[in-house]
Amino acid sequence: MRSILITGGNGGLGLAMGSHFLEQDPQARVWLGVRKNRAAAEALAAAHPERCRLLDLDVTDPAAWETAVAAVLDADGRIDVLVNNAGLHQDGLLATMDAATWSRVISTNLDATFHGCRAVVVPMMRQRFGRIINIASLSAILPPLGQTNYAAAKAGVVALGRTLAKEVARSGITVNSVLPGYIETEALGGMDEEARKQARMTIPMRRFGTADEVAAAVYFLASPQAAYITGSALKIDGGVF
Repeated sequence: MRSILITGGNGGLGLAMGSHFLEQDPQARVWLGVRKNRAAAEALAAAHPERCRLLDLDVTDPAAWETAVAAVLDADGRIDVLVNNAGLHQDGLLATMDAATWSRVISTNLDATFHGCRAVVVPMMRQRFGRIINIASLSAILPPLGQTNYAAAKAGVVALGRTLAKEVARSGITVNSVLPGYIETEALGGMDEEARKQARMTIPMRRFGTADEVAAAVYFLASPQAAYITGSALKIDGGVF
């Protein structure tokens, strides 16, 4: 059985990725890292009682990571895929941003990715196989106004992944980043129709992406067929440059 750990398992992207692995790989067991608003994740686990389990995981806490990975290893004997998907943004101009807001976004997006990679990389090296996929953002390379904290964190995620990819390449482990643009998830829930219209006009495809489209790309990067792809940063954005 292939063991998959996805953080942010209660959000739109996390649930889509979990569902995709469960549907496409009958040998996969999906572990969803969650903290709150667990109802949707619990429903997915209930639909696949033997193949989907929940982990109470605070991604900013290194000890919580050690506990979560130990639980996966105890149950499955291995961990094949880590998807660092949990994150948040709290936008604002740097001139008025307080230190707590900066630190919260850096901790949840960048520090958490470090903690997750560190927790799984040794078990993956022992088994001589692993796939790490870090969910960054288009903001990492095309940062908008008001996202100094989020853009810095996600750019750090990409750089972390590229460096780690070099460190573990000879151990059968790949590390890649995915950079979603505008994706129809709860993250866009606060946009009014005029803002959505203006955003769509910046996208050559003139539409937002879907969580399933991101999930399909992550699934491929986690597959044996992607064994020669590492250190990459894959944009999923409808053609924004």
